[in-house]
Amino acid sequence: MTPWILLDSADVPGNGGELRLYQRGDEFSIKIVGRGELMNSRVHGSEDALAEHTCARLVDSVQPRLLIGGLGMGFTLAAALRQLGDQAQVVVAELVPAVVAWNRGALGERVGHPLQDPRVTVREGDVAEIIKAEQYAYDAILLDVDNGPEGLTRKKNDWLYGVNGLNAAYAALRPQGVLAVWSAGPDRDFLQRLRKVGFEVDEVRVRAHGSKGARHIIWFARRVV
Repeated sequence: MTPWILLDSADVPGNGGELRLYQRGDEFSIKIVGRGELMNSRVHGSEDALAEHTCARLVDSVQPRLLIGGLGMGFTLAAALRQLGDQAQVVVAELVPAVVAWNRGALGERVGHPLQDPRVTVREGDVAEIIKAEQYAYDAILLDVDNGPEGLTRKKNDWLYGVNGLNAAYAALRPQGVLAVWSAGPDRDFLQRLRKVGFEVDEVRVRAHGSKGARHIIWFARRVV
């Protein structure tokens, strides 16, 4: 079997560990040192579903504005752009600058260079800071950060999934806006927190790769007022 080649590495701000980008043929992998693989370019069905299911819930938005927290390998962004019209705006927040650089290079080629789309604005930094700073700003917020509520890399990410972070996300959404949260697995406590904040919630199970692979969870939480 063709061996993996290490292309680059980068530290996650806030003592979140070290990310490493590997390539094997046309396959890419991002791993975190000591904790295994975070994502693989062959397995992105649930990342696609995060965008597709969210956009399907925005049918009444003529000029939707979306915030995507966590660029990853660009699959969620690319899937969203395929669903959205020319008047849409998508803000992508990515904490690790190297991940943005990887997506402008080899990773971007793998998914059709979505960062080059004129509808996209990239903000290098913590998505939590963007959510805190804006109110009534987005029709949808999509979070694919640190494996979901049970994070792997940064303790600071816990704020996003706590009551304070969810209240901030609620405030950052427009009426009828959708908070979509990807997770590697179920989390009953998180579901209860979403409802406590005032969201109407659908919990959807999706496959990691088409009809195969592990089942992941996406919560679609709608702001009702």
